Amino acid sequence: MHDLRVFRDQLDQLRDAMRRRQKLDSLTPLIDRGIQLDSDRRATIQAVESLKAARNANAQEVARRKRAKEDADDLIAAGRDIGGRVATLEEQLAILESGIQGVLLELPNLVLEELPDGGEEANRVEKTWGDPREAAGVRPHWEIGETLGMLDLPRGAKIAGSGFIVFRGLGARLVRAMMNVFVDTHVREHGYEEVWVPVVVNRASMTGTSQLPKFAEDMYALRDEDMFLVPTAEVPVTNLYRDEIMDAAFLPHGFVAYTPCFRREAGSAGKDTRGLLRVHEFDKVEIVRYCTPETSSAEHETLTRHAEVLLERLGLPYRRTLLAAGDTGFASAKTWDLECWAPGVGKWLEVSSCSTFTDFQARRANLRYRPAPGEKPRFIHTLNGSGLAFPRVIACLLEHYQQSDGSVRIPEILQPYLGVAVLR
Repeated sequence: MHDLRVFRDQLDQLRDAMRRRQKLDSLTPLIDRGIQLDSDRRATIQAVESLKAARNANAQEVARRKRAKEDADDLIAAGRDIGGRVATLEEQLAILESGIQGVLLELPNLVLEELPDGGEEANRVEKTWGDPREAAGVRPHWEIGETLGMLDLPRGAKIAGSGFIVFRGLGARLVRAMMNVFVDTHVREHGYEEVWVPVVVNRASMTGTSQLPKFAEDMYALRDEDMFLVPTAEVPVTNLYRDEIMDAAFLPHGFVAYTPCFRREAGSAGKDTRGLLRVHEFDKVEIVRYCTPETSSAEHETLTRHAEVLLERLGLPYRRTLLAAGDTGFASAKTWDLECWAPGVGKWLEVSSCSTFTDFQARRANLRYRPAPGEKPRFIHTLNGSGLAFPRVIACLLEHYQQSDGSVRIPEILQPYLGVAVLR
């Protein structure tokens, strides 16, 4: 969320960011409403303060008259009238402030200057690693997975519906192995604190990380309760310190968590629905970092690199792509997508999205730190990324490592956890 002063002090910057996001036309009425509400709010505050000053002067005169044994009934009546007008204006002020908060919750974050202009077509590949396998003769992951008895997509659909997966046998063991490898690497080598968090969160948590109100249709809500299944561990982990003030010595701090993730993805029907490419429930290890504004850029690189390390140890060819301003997510100021090559489907698949949110989430969740004893608290910067998401990584593994006899080799990093070197 933006600072309230954005409608006065950063208005040109706000409009330019919305233009770069290719949303200025659609958001101009909302911005104009915010400007008007802010103007009305400041005028109302001024009127309230003026009336309170008059009420104080009135009260002092009433006290003086009473001490002098003079009649003060007219002033007492006037004081009641002023008090009533103050109460009315304060009610109006509360309505105006609620309206401004509603506007701010609907406005996306400002994007950083280094992002290219344009939409998805302007995304820029900044780095590649590994040699993508030729697609000729490679079967798609859903075929090889079903042949090996690892995937049971029909029974997943029977149990829950399209977009839900049943992993069986070595498939289930592969999921468990990936969770252990990813979490252990982030904890033991990268210094993250492991946390095990709820997969059901309240509205305040979803609002704090910007899933609500913007993406309500994509969320799974619990009936009769104002609770939601997590779309990613980003939500509970980022909210761990909501409404708290941290010591500067705590920063930077990294968290890693495994959770299942739930996303309805309203409006995506018919898009990449085969196999593991787009599902409604999936497993993911998430890495989250808190930091000061001064270290935010370096921390973004650190977090992204931690996700890349896993892809390199898995031996999966990948590329790092900088998202253009028009393709950057609602809350993000800058995002690197890590995409792996899946030869069986002939696509680069996003397996991690590593973002810096500057202080956008911190303002919504009231995440602050005190730079030094006695100093005014400041908002932290938050960052997160997938480290990694399982379904598309599994798809890439099955396609990249499949052999001519239908077996699939297993990367060395997974073998001690999985107990086999080849899936047959």
